[in-house]
Amino acid sequence: MGPRRRGFGFKGSGRSQLVLTTRQLATLVKAGMPLLRALRTVADQLDPGPLREVFASVATDVEAGVKFSEALSHHPRIFPPFYVNMVRAGEVGGLLDEILKRLAELLEKQARLKERVKSALMYPAFVMIAAIGILLILMAFVVPTFLGMFTELGSTLPLPTRILVAVSTAVRTWWWVVAILCAGMVMLVKTFLQTSMGRRLTDHAMLSAPVVGSLVERLLISRFARTFGTLMTSGVPILSALETVRATVTNVVIDEALQEVERSLKVGESLARPMELSGVFPPLVTRMVALGEETGQLDKMLMQVADSYEEEVDVQLAGLTQLLEPLLIVFVGGVVGFIVIAMFLPLMSLTKLLG
Repeated sequence: MGPRRRGFGFKGSGRSQLVLTTRQLATLVKAGMPLLRALRTVADQLDPGPLREVFASVATDVEAGVKFSEALSHHPRIFPPFYVNMVRAGEVGGLLDEILKRLAELLEKQARLKERVKSALMYPAFVMIAAIGILLILMAFVVPTFLGMFTELGSTLPLPTRILVAVSTAVRTWWWVVAILCAGMVMLVKTFLQTSMGRRLTDHAMLSAPVVGSLVERLLISRFARTFGTLMTSGVPILSALETVRATVTNVVIDEALQEVERSLKVGESLARPMELSGVFPPLVTRMVALGEETGQLDKMLMQVADSYEEEVDVQLAGLTQLLEPLLIVFVGGVVGFIVIAMFLPLMSLTKLLG
């Protein structure tokens, strides 16, 4: 079975609104307000848009006698499986207000982690885009002004200059071919990545890549542990919790490992042993899980794993950013230096001849 790629239907401010609305709903229910009235209240205070329509629809379903969790399940792009399952556990245990509070905290932690990753990668991405833009401008407008001067020299141009002239001519003359080729490559890669083989190769490559691989691994494990731990803390049975977590996993390697864990649990085996045999989860994670099973505190151990790995992600992100900055500077400086040298080599040869 291939990995199931799922996610929220909202991004950015929409997801922040969902977090805020969930927390407000928890506060209203804890204050003793009936669920239907609480749903109407949070729907009314939302700005006009998809999220307001969804909560209004959920309120209508609840008014018609549908369970809250079932009404949420009618909108899978907005409320992921862990959201619905936690609410269902809250309904059964009579702890809906506490469950909604935990949901808001889980969503907030996931959002903060994602924002930290995006912020760390923003600067390198900006530098690369700016560098490519500057290089295209140099090739299309600056280098051609020297081209006539090079031609008038008559002598054979140095190799760096010939390379620069060839690239500049290709950019100005065949830019549309380059654009079509780039667009075609992007579409081809995108189509390949949507196939089962493409996802498998990409996910394996991401986990085994130098430097980045360990960061991706920590991100995936922290999300797995946080979601799994929160579900168990909320009273969701371990098999249901594991199945729900699998629905949120976006990496085929982790997903296949969890499939084996799920099969082992169904025949009465422990959780830690198949996790260890998979070779996917680090020893720290499997030992913490084993300790949690032995002491009956699996949910707390999972939350400690999540906290630990999130801290490691922060440290690694900071180190990665510090590493990328000088590398980018060296790369951009090297390319610009090559262009400058290639443009001035013929002029230096001409100066020597005249001298």
